[in-house]
Amino acid sequence: MPTQTRGGESPQARGRELARIGRQLWQETGSVKKAAIELMNRYPDIPSLQAHRYACSLSQDQAAVRYNEVTGYQTNLGGTSINAWETWARARGGAGSPPSFSSLLILATAYSSGPLGVATEHISPSDLIAEAYERLAPEDQLSLKRFTEADTSRSPVDTHAATVRRPIWRDDQAIPAEDNVIGPDFNLTAPTVEYGNPELCVYSLPNPRPGRLLNLSWASFGYGIERLIQQIKDVGRRVDVDACFGINEAGLVMATFLASAQFGRCPIGYLKCNKSRDFIALDPASMYPELPEAPSIVLCDFEVKHADVVGFITREIRKRYPGAEIYFAVFGAMTKEQNLEVASFDDLTGADIMRAADFKAVFIAATMSPPGIEPPLELR
Repeated sequence: MPTQTRGGESPQARGRELARIGRQLWQETGSVKKAAIELMNRYPDIPSLQAHRYACSLSQDQAAVRYNEVTGYQTNLGGTSINAWETWARARGGAGSPPSFSSLLILATAYSSGPLGVATEHISPSDLIAEAYERLAPEDQLSLKRFTEADTSRSPVDTHAATVRRPIWRDDQAIPAEDNVIGPDFNLTAPTVEYGNPELCVYSLPNPRPGRLLNLSWASFGYGIERLIQQIKDVGRRVDVDACFGINEAGLVMATFLASAQFGRCPIGYLKCNKSRDFIALDPASMYPELPEAPSIVLCDFEVKHADVVGFITREIRKRYPGAEIYFAVFGAMTKEQNLEVASFDDLTGADIMRAADFKAVFIAATMSPPGIEPPLELR
């Protein structure tokens, strides 16, 4: 007997309905990728891997057949493997199993032919696991990154970008934006100190190649840090802190600049996170400066997505420093929808995570789209 969803509809019936909607969206857009994105917008519980299958109007068994066709029937994959991969992409509790890099390559080719099996749309393996990239095995992450870089170098440049490339301004000097497009500024209301200014002047980081990591230039990285400094100054009251903590190396660079430029060279802490799929732990190499009782701390992180890294970190900080007041400064915050100029703080994927952490105030330099941004020199 088929299991029932909360609405009384069986998973099989829901799958058939989503495949029907996916095919309809494909007919309207003429693109598997665009249809998959629209499906994820309508149904946030559907991961990218599953949305692309629905956009091809395939059942799991049919997707397995398409997979075997791509390999010339040198494989004998079944629908259970497709189900295990999609379960992994959807869940965060260790269920299912991740696809290998080679399997993602084959799936991308299989889905690029569309519902009729005759299309030639370019779909990258990274398109399929946009929101789950960091949960792949490190070896597969590296393979995917190298493949994407090579794929990007072969692809023609999109001359119809949604935003205009413009220089980054610091004081009275224009700094070339190199390969990054800086989107327009907009105001975003974020949690802040009592009687503080909640309006953050944020900018967007549009990705001209959706589904691929956006590699930041040093100029763009520095511009974001300067934006955070300006937001701290604009909060409407003096922010004095006892230390700046950086999460991993990219966060440590941010903390170093903020401590030096804004907080009188206050002490700097380092929080090295070890990730193993869905597990997070702090490495013994982490550094904790000696601080006064109930200290005021700025926690710096490079990006906020779906994973509750900052929640874990803030709990650990409060255990070590009881009564600590924590400010949070993040370079890039991922949005739920494709539009990066969000109208509300709750339109960010990490909004609930940041609220639950009970920060004194939140500062955000830019918004970004999946799968995220990569700092210069691949700082981690």
